[in-house]
Amino acid sequence: MKVTIHTEDSPKGEITIYRLENSHGAAVTLSSLGAGIVGIEVPDANGKLADVVLGYKNPADYLYDGPCAGKTPGRYANRIARGQLTIDGREYQLAVNNGPNHLHGGPEGFQNQIWDCEMHGSEYVVFTLQSPDGDENYPGNLTARVQYGWNDDNQLYIALSAVTDAATVVNLTNHTYFNLSGESSGSVLDHMLYLNADTYLPTDDTLIPTGEMAPVKGTPMDFTEFKKIGAEIKADFPALRYGKGYDNCWVLNPSEQNSMLKQAATLADPKSRRTLTVFTSQPAVQVYTGNWLNGSPIGKSGRSYNDYDGVAIECQGMPDAPNHTNFPSQELQPDGEYMHYIVFAFSTINDEE
Repeated sequence: MKVTIHTEDSPKGEITIYRLENSHGAAVTLSSLGAGIVGIEVPDANGKLADVVLGYKNPADYLYDGPCAGKTPGRYANRIARGQLTIDGREYQLAVNNGPNHLHGGPEGFQNQIWDCEMHGSEYVVFTLQSPDGDENYPGNLTARVQYGWNDDNQLYIALSAVTDAATVVNLTNHTYFNLSGESSGSVLDHMLYLNADTYLPTDDTLIPTGEMAPVKGTPMDFTEFKKIGAEIKADFPALRYGKGYDNCWVLNPSEQNSMLKQAATLADPKSRRTLTVFTSQPAVQVYTGNWLNGSPIGKSGRSYNDYDGVAIECQGMPDAPNHTNFPSQELQPDGEYMHYIVFAFSTINDEE
């Protein structure tokens, strides 16, 4: 593995950038700002490399960006209704920073911090963040850790972990936006998407789950067979009206092999014939079709992104789980460890024939 490391300045201090290039020339680029993915270069069916991750020309522009591009949001990714939760009988009021709700850990969430970082050998980068008790009003001193590993099979392994000294809640994910035609190629609405999910979480008009787990069959939320992302995105359906496109959580089907990792999604681009298959240990996946990318910072190719130029496939716990006893718990106790995995596996349609 060829590793290159350099630093960039930002208003919060020095950012460390790692580039891991495998023996085939495919590469992943990682940043200590938000423990984020800022580039993935993989071949199309003809062997031509392109960067398939949306990102910015200026590394400092990832700080406080609306799209949360490529980063690790936390302490609680996604939404918590009205910023209110109760842990061990005590009520906590978190920042309200997304309409009436709390989003991605608040304005100073993990995505807007510079993480400590260390290279392990030539294949793994580890980012670590100390989140003190009271950080964004979450209880407990929490240590979060994100490990990335890249291999010769064009697979990116992500391990998300956390420990705490007091009861708290944790929900970590990766918020990369993918465009398998190349990051500057325009809309992803012609990409084909499969989700290993028979049910999804209906929401109110602020995108907070109602608590129901509803079947996707017969609705625009059905991706149990490959379907163009844009095929029904303008349908007159509550979830699509509320979010101006897909910004919803699907409940993943259990693994048939009873293994730790299960397939969450496959994204395929008919133009480049690149595919991305996502595996995870998480219970759910949020799919966000970049419905509000207009006005984002200047991208790597010198222009701002437009709505629907990328799709985020965010493996995670369920939004607002602390307020829904029927959802898997996201509470973390001092004697436990939060530990989840995500794998982004890239290939081409030729590889799979």
